[in-house]
Amino acid sequence: MATTTRYTFEAFQKLQDAAADNIRYELDEGDLIVTPSPTPRHNLVYLKLLRQLAAFVEQHRLGVVITEVDFRLSKNVVRKPDLGFIAKDHMKGFHLDRTPVEGAPSLAVEVISPSNLAQDTLKKIRQYLAAGSHAVWTVYPALRLVEIHDASGTRIVSESEPISESQLFGGHTFSLSLSALFDVEPER
Repeated sequence: MATTTRYTFEAFQKLQDAAADNIRYELDEGDLIVTPSPTPRHNLVYLKLLRQLAAFVEQHRLGVVITEVDFRLSKNVVRKPDLGFIAKDHMKGFHLDRTPVEGAPSLAVEVISPSNLAQDTLKKIRQYLAAGSHAVWTVYPALRLVEIHDASGTRIVSESEPISESQLFGGHTFSLSLSALFDVEPER
């Protein structure tokens, strides 16, 4: 019979401090999760979205977009979204030199790889929303769609339509073509 080691937040922090730079951990209600390295497609989609979202947020002075940062969502839950947007009005107590960030990002973005399990992704979404995220975007490069999860439910944006969001961004509309986002194949 397999045994599971439960981690407290303090034990998780010590492990993070001692970890090699290329090892990514998350803490899921006391369970230690080691996340695999992302695929090249994942990274290409992630980088396109990062550039677009960060430029939009900076242009309108809406807050910050950060990557690969730990967010402590509850006592024994620490998640590391691919992208996190922290709205300016939620930056009280935000320390640039301290991790994890206490609380949830206004928007958490997860780019889904083929190795991600549906139940794990759904659990993360619920954890972000329960901790105070206004929305969670799950980006599916293989399916060429984005799911937007918020208090009103889930909506699916397919490749034929753009992501168009203003509620999160103080009335400024962020719009992005999914075709442009997902077209990452290098020319041969």
